[in-house]
Amino acid sequence: MNAFANIILILTFFFISPFSFAQSSIDTPNNSAQPTLKRKVAIARFSNETQSGTTFLVDDSGDRLGKQASDILSSKLTATGKFMMFERADKDEIDSEKILAGLKSDGVSVDYLIIGSVSEFGRSVDSQSQIFKRTKNQRAYAKVNVRLVDVDTGRIIFSEEGSGESISTAESKVLSSTSAGYDQSLTDKAISAAISSLVSKLTENMTNKPWKSFLLSKEDDSYIIAGGETQGIMPGSSLIVYKKGKIIKNPQTGAMLELPGKKVGSVMVNYSFGEDDFNEISFVSLIDGELSDDLQNYYISDK
Repeated sequence: MNAFANIILILTFFFISPFSFAQSSIDTPNNSAQPTLKRKVAIARFSNETQSGTTFLVDDSGDRLGKQASDILSSKLTATGKFMMFERADKDEIDSEKILAGLKSDGVSVDYLIIGSVSEFGRSVDSQSQIFKRTKNQRAYAKVNVRLVDVDTGRIIFSEEGSGESISTAESKVLSSTSAGYDQSLTDKAISAAISSLVSKLTENMTNKPWKSFLLSKEDDSYIIAGGETQGIMPGSSLIVYKKGKIIKNPQTGAMLELPGKKVGSVMVNYSFGEDDFNEISFVSLIDGELSDDLQNYYISDK
């Protein structure tokens, strides 16, 4: 009787337990996928610092390579889901202070400004002939430099160089009259590879800084803040209210600095309203603390 019971126990372990484990894995929600509070990033048009200023690398708009680099970087950062992307098409402006002044005059309050350049670009072609076939290799090489500016301080907090290469190989028969044509896509792929090598470090540096939002208005017993669910502000979540620090001038560097804010309360998100992360707002309730009527003296943070 004991042997029969042991057999039943073994069969139960092998046939029932795996099913229970699999079912448990299916039913268990994935709590790791949390929404991200997005930072606001502006990209200035990349400059073309290569020696190919009069070739096919420049189109009627004045800077083909720079435009490609800017568009590729914007696309890759947007794909991370961690940023709200803005763009400054000021190809004549290379001074970060002038670009920042332009952003402020337009009423755009961003967290970071990215300024970049395509510093190197080149192409080469080589071929190898054998008895019955010919192999043609086309290569494109690009090097990209980026600088990350903290808008609050005006300082460059990160600078990095990335490089990338793209290769296309085509074979043709020796007696054939066909040959591999010029592959324009190699230019895009080489720049994309160079920028891809930078995206991870850029993302890491831009997400180290605490997220910020702002109080926009007060409606009855609720406050309205900038941002909503598509930006990662979810109903039921709590955020911290800070009173802005004083603005002082650093006599050593001449830079204007904002002192750290002081925690004065916290709010809970009730619900959001709007179409996307650029025009959404959220209604919040004050959990603790006390705020004055001048809401411009405060900002909201997650930390």
